[in-house]
Amino acid sequence: MGEHIDLRFENARAYVTLNRPAKHNGLTLEMLRDLVTAADAVSGHKEIRAVIVTGNGPSFSSGLDIAAATRDPIAIVREFLPRPWRGTNTFQEACWAWRRLDVPVIAAVHGRCFGGGLQLALAADFRIAAPDAEFSVMEAAHGLIPDMSGTASLSQLIGIDQALLLTMTAERVDADHARRIGLVTDIADSPMAAAESLADRIAARDPRAVAAAKRLFDRSWHRPARGSFAAERAAQIPLLLRKAIIR
Repeated sequence: MGEHIDLRFENARAYVTLNRPAKHNGLTLEMLRDLVTAADAVSGHKEIRAVIVTGNGPSFSSGLDIAAATRDPIAIVREFLPRPWRGTNTFQEACWAWRRLDVPVIAAVHGRCFGGGLQLALAADFRIAAPDAEFSVMEAAHGLIPDMSGTASLSQLIGIDQALLLTMTAERVDADHARRIGLVTDIADSPMAAAESLADRIAARDPRAVAAAKRLFDRSWHRPARGSFAAERAAQIPLLLRKAIIR
């Protein structure tokens, strides 16, 4: 992987670690591309029974590093274009690629889980949060909307009123509140230990049944994700263009 995404395989698990701790694992374009590559690499290892995604340092991820990403506007445009065969662009695929895997994906979350970092966590099948974790759909603070598959995942997890409230206010919520509204699966003092325990519990079941259950629920739960991705792009483009013109 690249400089800021670590991927290792151990005990039939894949560990994906965001590794830019000095920036609270703020996501760069390179990191997004590497997340896509990492998901593809995991899919090629048939012995893997679970994936655990976490962040090194004080936070899971503070979201997209806008300052770093906007240094190359042409790259943003290029990565914003969707892949016709998948219906996602790089921003969306960096998250949704984990939903496509046949094995369960567990996000072990601590510290900040904001914006694009939250959308990555939401694309996991389960989220185990530390008591000190904070969550925010941060995009509204920058005059934007969640467009990294967040609309698809939010619609599967929480009610539309809570999704709108989080998205329109960009307010931070703690782990207890996140669990009450359905953003978080569970809270644990050690999210990694809890994630590994959950991975072991699922690994005790037939992997074919686990994969079938994941596919079945993904295909039948609410709105098809592909339509959500197109709607995200359509809503975000005028917002991005307005920001570019103002600058």
